[in-house]
Amino acid sequence: MSKISIVDLGVLYRVGVPDEERVQPQRLLLTVEINFDFSAAARTDLIADTIDYFAVSQRLLSFGEGRSWKLIEKLAAEICEMILSEFKPESVTVEVKKFSIQQARHISVILTKMRN
Repeated sequence: MSKISIVDLGVLYRVGVPDEERVQPQRLLLTVEINFDFSAAARTDLIADTIDYFAVSQRLLSFGEGRSWKLIEKLAAEICEMILSEFKPESVTVEVKKFSIQQARHISVILTKMRN
């Protein structure tokens, strides 16, 4: 299986358990690993034969507009579902990094989901 990775994409989403934390969007980093057989694209050199990582990144940049989450676990699950539904990979792994504890470099969750 082949993999396309988008590493540490900076997004602005409203996420946090306290209501005050969701008032303003905060910067998160998303890493997405999309498992998809792109051997056809390697032969043809056609974007139609692969998953357009630019389109995925643009979708992720706008994914938080008008939305909010309390938990990054829920956010990761919704991102996985969106990518599986819209881009049709075999599976997707999403890591969400949040910077809410000053003593830690970041807090993160990682979730992998397979296409049904």
